[in-house]
Amino acid sequence: MAQFKAVTLSTGTTHQARKRFGQNFLHDQQVIDRIIREVAPTSHDHLLEIGPGQGALTKQLAGSGARLDCVELDRDLAEHLRHQYRDYDNVHIHQHDILKFDLNDLELSDKRIRIIGNLPYNISTPVLFHLLQYFEKIEDMTFMLQLEVVERMSANVGDKNYGRLSLMLQYFCQAEKLFDVPPQAFTPQPKVNSAIVRLTPHKILPITAKDTDCLKLVVRTAFNQRRKTLKNSLKTLISDSELDNLEIDMRLRPEKLGLADYVKISDAISEQTKEK
Repeated sequence: MAQFKAVTLSTGTTHQARKRFGQNFLHDQQVIDRIIREVAPTSHDHLLEIGPGQGALTKQLAGSGARLDCVELDRDLAEHLRHQYRDYDNVHIHQHDILKFDLNDLELSDKRIRIIGNLPYNISTPVLFHLLQYFEKIEDMTFMLQLEVVERMSANVGDKNYGRLSLMLQYFCQAEKLFDVPPQAFTPQPKVNSAIVRLTPHKILPITAKDTDCLKLVVRTAFNQRRKTLKNSLKTLISDSELDNLEIDMRLRPEKLGLADYVKISDAISEQTKEK
């Protein structure tokens, strides 16, 4: 990561991007304004900003009048935000690791929460899977992510980017790429291109697995050995004869099966487990 001049925070301390936190701070005002237009926050919203950093988006989110919870891991930046927004009754700063943060700890009303974030690229996929646990409480999610991750989210059967992330996100959400963001929009500049994506959880799941945890296990097991055929990658979970009964070609590789196929396999395993 390239170095850049340390900035002085509102608390009087200096701060420089920390590699261990994957920090790349958005500074391009045009990109910031476009993200805010896409989110279009109102005073009726409950917003959660993940990794606000130095607050590029925070000011406009807070100014909307919405309840705004910010989760920031960096202690110095969290203190900076607390100091900066100490007079805002609608802003609440949480110095916490989002991967260990329980959304149920927020003061949730009957409103679904809207999530915004410039996710550190080194933990973006784990963060997405963590948030999917709460999909029924979420209205939408707008994220800055590595372009490659966004392409994986929306990949279809047979695509080179199609995999575990594609399947599980599409089970819970609709993914829409909004626009690309160049490295020059950040300080320091990342070595990859970025994109803004909107995830909208399904109000009614288009297809429902009998056991979501089992579905996650099947998909993870299959794609952990994606170069192998289903017969080999899933042999610890389901027998050849049971796959034959499902009329699924065991010679196929994992990327050749759609979501409905994985739900069918998962449901068969769930039923088999109940009978034991």
